[in-house]
Amino acid sequence: MKISVRNLEPTKVKLTITVEPEEFNPFLDQARKEIGKQVNVPGFRKGHVPGKIIDQRIGFAAVAGEAVNNGVPELYSQALDEKKIRPMAQPEIDVQEVPSSANDETKLKFVATVERRPEIELPALEGLTIEVAKPEVTDEDVAKRLESLRQRFGTLVGVDRPAAKGDFANIDLNAEIDGETVESQEGVSYELGSGTMLDGLDEALDGLSAGEETTFEGTLEAGEHEGQKAQVKVKVNSVKAEELPELDDDFAQEASEFDTLDELKADIRKQIEQEGEARQATEARDAFLAKLAEDLEIPVPKGVKADAVNEHLKSLTADPEKATDEQKAQADEAAEKELKDQILLDTLAEKLDVQVSQSDVFNFLASIAQQYGMDPNAFINAIVKNGQLGSAVAEVGRSKGLLAGMRAVSFTCEGEPLDLSAFLGADEDSEDESVAAASAAAAVADEAAVADEAPAENAE
Repeated sequence: MKISVRNLEPTKVKLTITVEPEEFNPFLDQARKEIGKQVNVPGFRKGHVPGKIIDQRIGFAAVAGEAVNNGVPELYSQALDEKKIRPMAQPEIDVQEVPSSANDETKLKFVATVERRPEIELPALEGLTIEVAKPEVTDEDVAKRLESLRQRFGTLVGVDRPAAKGDFANIDLNAEIDGETVESQEGVSYELGSGTMLDGLDEALDGLSAGEETTFEGTLEAGEHEGQKAQVKVKVNSVKAEELPELDDDFAQEASEFDTLDELKADIRKQIEQEGEARQATEARDAFLAKLAEDLEIPVPKGVKADAVNEHLKSLTADPEKATDEQKAQADEAAEKELKDQILLDTLAEKLDVQVSQSDVFNFLASIAQQYGMDPNAFINAIVKNGQLGSAVAEVGRSKGLLAGMRAVSFTCEGEPLDLSAFLGADEDSEDESVAAASAAAAVADEAAVADEAPAENAE
């Protein structure tokens, strides 16, 4: 098999593959066998029809077509391995020449154009030391978490006064464009000042009492008319204020297993410290990747990035076609980072000769199934059926490569050695556990960030 490679871009190549007859003949023979199992030829049993008879009765073109369909993917894969090309997308295949008969000396020739992983040179890991910031726990952090807990035990009580910031109003909404109602909702509970609905709603509700209504102009945030201006009429049905419990020993006993408020505060501080350790592991991971990427130019395949940007846009807006410039910029930045990290980790896994076993993949998929409350076997079967097993194998390889790489370097905190073995595992034998530990660390860090940023739900 002759393979010529032409670099179209730093991340895109064109392979011209010419296949010798002796390499293509096995695919022709296999095609004849498969066709022979499906046709009836007088004087021969199904599956036992000679190849020459198949060529005569069915036609060599049909045989060659079947052989090309089955052979090109395998031959393409062989070419990638031989030239050490790592594809990041499906190829565009153009079959240019096919023999027209069993005696035709024309060689199978096809061209494959594919976006590839760029070749980058990673720094040596041996002797590399990375500094990670120390997580701090302040009284303010404890007070903020305590206040969040307090709000979960709050109650809403009706008030006979105009609505103000922080109050909860039960409202009816009716949006009109050119005098025609395009959207309406009744009995919606809304916290004034939260800014979670229409622009202008907070200002319109401020000062209104139960039974009063007003009209304002707002931009619709979703639905068929997303992004359009509408005249919105809002009516206040009721106004409720949040009533929070006193922060005392009684509250501690109601909200936790502790008898005193001081004990509850101490436990909250301990929780934040543990979350800080998990965040520190996540920060160590990010610092490690940043160190690897330092001074590296990592080109990203244009087509792969375009698909990734579109996927990110789908998570930001119901209609990517109507995405704002800000949303497009956010999706572009996220896709760029995601792909650069992927290229970095794939290269690292290859450099460290990471091997992915069947049990690695099973455990990885089983953990995802558990997160979604699905039966692991059913989930894994669905992954295989949808052709996503390769992606799962690659993801496990990246995780194992990341952990192996982080174990190969040293981390410090304020100049002192930082022990991350609880998250990274001590050696290769604990790979499954360390993958789970590292994932748990990132999950805890993310949840903690959400807990700190998001307002707590209020009891009605």
